[in-house]
This record gives sequence, structure tokens and C-alpha cells, in this order.
Amino acid sequence: MAISLDGLASKLDTTAIINALMDVEKIPRTLLSAKSDDRKVVISHLQSLNTSLQDLFTRAKTAAGATALAQVSATSSDASVTVTPSAGVASLSTQIVVDRIATAHSVVSAAVTGIPGNPPVLTIENSDGELVEVHPTSGSPADVARALTAAGAGVTASAVAAGTDGDGNPLFRLQLTATTTGADGAFRVHLGDAAAVADGTAVDLAAQPGAAVVTAGADAQVRLWAGTAAEQTMTSASNTFTDLFPGIDVSVSTVTASPVTITVSADPEARTKAASAFVTQIAAVLTTIAKGSSATPATTAGENTTLGVFTGDSTVRALRQALANAVQYPVDGKSPSTIGISIDRTGTLTFDADTFADALAKDPAAVEAVFSGIATRVQEVTEQYSDKYDGLLTARITGQQDEVKRITEQLDRWDVRLEQRRATLERTYAAMETMLSRLQSQSSYLTSQIDGLSSGSDS
Repeated sequence: MAISLDGLASKLDTTAIINALMDVEKIPRTLLSAKSDDRKVVISHLQSLNTSLQDLFTRAKTAAGATALAQVSATSSDASVTVTPSAGVASLSTQIVVDRIATAHSVVSAAVTGIPGNPPVLTIENSDGELVEVHPTSGSPADVARALTAAGAGVTASAVAAGTDGDGNPLFRLQLTATTTGADGAFRVHLGDAAAVADGTAVDLAAQPGAAVVTAGADAQVRLWAGTAAEQTMTSASNTFTDLFPGIDVSVSTVTASPVTITVSADPEARTKAASAFVTQIAAVLTTIAKGSSATPATTAGENTTLGVFTGDSTVRALRQALANAVQYPVDGKSPSTIGISIDRTGTLTFDADTFADALAKDPAAVEAVFSGIATRVQEVTEQYSDKYDGLLTARITGQQDEVKRITEQLDRWDVRLEQRRATLERTYAAMETMLSRLQSQSSYLTSQIDGLSSGSDS
């Protein structure tokens, strides 16, 4: 650490002098640091724009697909029947009758104090006749229930209190339920190993006195075109009939005494909303670029014009032009304005929902073709600029980051240089103070000697 000799001999504020000199020396570094900060701000805005472009690319890819404007709505005359259509399915209006809903097989055992055996062996038999042996650690109902559930044979079990026997001992029942609904989930639980089941000597828990099958596993069943010569019965292991009609799932929750009418039709409102959301996202990107590229002029004397973060950036300017062209150029000779998509003289992208809805009602295929063409071009532009490997905007960001890295290295060298310069100045001024102090000491000594000679001469 340098030794401070402020004004020791000269009475000067050498620290202030050194700091003032260092402020002058640091001017290039300060300018360089400000340049680095500016570049970091630009990088942050470019990265945000790039993220928006990547989101727009994903949306455009979807919008360019065949089902982008294929939204449909579904209704049911009974709340217990739910219709879930896929996008683009054909319109449908028909009736179904729900004869049965899917149930899970459930069995309750007789009331017992424990399962016989030390320890017992049980066998689960599924609907296909496959056998799974279960070996509980003891005959207590709780241990047996845990073992049956852990066997992975599609059965869950629990021990339920059932009072006491004549001697006051607690009684329990085993509640056994299939993990899935449908006839295929039916099962039987036997007291005995697999060999005993095969020999017919094992005891079925549900067949014991006091035991019961609470619910028999059954498939859900509906009838199409009930009461006609074309009547058709459909079953499902669950209460959802997947693709009951092409692209249409139907879920049921209760049996219906009369036919339920289900309807699937095109949804113009949803289609208009989907198109509007896509155009709005494009407009947001264009607005971001426009704001970042505008300059704020000085309003009073002495102020400077403030430039936008994207002002003068040729890559961003080219991106804005490419996006605008993708939206406003005709598609197969048809202007996007015919479906309500247009850019006004100020460069603002707008969407007219009424124009779009009218065009959709008159010629859905033509509207879909124009919209898909716009989406395809937007997809190409956003990919060209935002691709994470060779996108033009990605390259611009990388270039700015490389420049910040170079500036950071220069700043590090400047810090070392300035530290050395301060040390040199401190040594110089310290040496000056020391030398001046010596000269003052010598002057004082000589003065005292001369004064002594003068006094002797007078005597």
C-alpha cells in the first residue's frame, strides 16, 4: 500500500491532485465502459425480440397447418353425455342411448378375525384366468390387504372394521376393488395357492357365507340409431368412447332412458378468434420493433435526441420489412385485406374480425388458403431470423456478445494500467515531499549556522 505524505513539506493536497490526474487518465476507460453498457442493453432487447420471434414461429407453424381454422363446437341434449371433438372433424348430428355405464369389479369378504394359515397364501385370478400368488406376512386383515394391493394384479384391498364376534374379538372384512373399470377388470380371490386353484380345492372369498360381489365389472354400452334397422351397440371398458365417430370422443356418466342428441358443427367465432390471436402476435412483434427503432427528439435547448435501441440496426430493419411483406403480400393473387388482415399507412397491422367472419361464411376454403399462405411466410421469416444455429438475429446477438467480451478484456487491461499509473504518481509525489522536506531541513540548519556566526561576530 502506498504511503500518503499529503502536504508534509509542500502543504499541497497531493491526494486530490493525484485523483484529478487519474480522472483525466480514466476518461478512455469510462467511455469504453459506457460503450459496453450500451451494448448490453442492445443485447437484452435483441434477445427479447428473438424470444418473441421463436414464439411467433411456433404459432405460425400451427397456423399454417390444415386444422388452424378448423375449430368446431359440440353440444349434447343431456349433461350426462359429454362430446369432445377434434379440430377439423366433419359436422354431425345424431342420437345415442346409454344402456350401461362402466363399473369396477368389487368384492367384500365375510367378517373374520383373521385369514387362516400361518402365514396364509392367497391367489388372485383375473378375467383371463391368469393366477398371481400372494404371500402376506401374517393372517391379519391389514397385512393381507397390503399384500393383495402390492401384488400388482389390478386389485386394491382394504380392511374394514365389522364389529365383534361372540367372544368380543374384533371382526374385519376385506374390501377388494379392481383398479380399472370394465368386464376385463373382473377378478376372483382364492384362499390357497395356484395349485389349489387349478385343482378346484381353493376357496373363493366371494363365495363364502356372508361375502358378496358388490359390483360386477362391466363395460359401458351405448346404442347408435336405436330403434332402427341400423341399430348398433358399442361398448367401452371405460366411460369414454374414443372415436365413437371419427375424431369425436363421447363420455357418459349415467344411464339414459331416452335418446340423447349430440351435435358437432363448425365454430365461426372460435375460428375468427384463432385468426385474430395470430395476427395480434405478429402485430406485437412489429410494434416492438417500431418502438425500439424510433428516436425521441430534444424538446428543450441543450438536450440531445434519444435514439431507439434498434435505431440504425440493419438486421432489425430488414426483419421488420420481411415480416410486413409476409403479411401484406397477396397469396395466389388474393390480398390479405379481403379476409380482414391489412397494414395501414403508419405501418400498423390490424385485423378486422367482421370482414374475416363474412369472408369465412362465404368461402371457408378460400379464407383458409390465404390465412395458411400468410402463416407459412411468417414461419419462414421467423425461422430465418431466430433459428438458434444460423438465424440472422441470432448471429447479430452473438456478434454483440463477442464485442462486449472484447471490451471487457480491454477494461481489465485498463484497470491494470490505471492502477500502475496511480502507483507511479503516488511514488513521484511521495519522493517530491521527501526531497522538499530534506531541503527544508538543510535550509533550516544553514540558517541556524549563519545566525550563529553572525552572533559571534557581533560579540
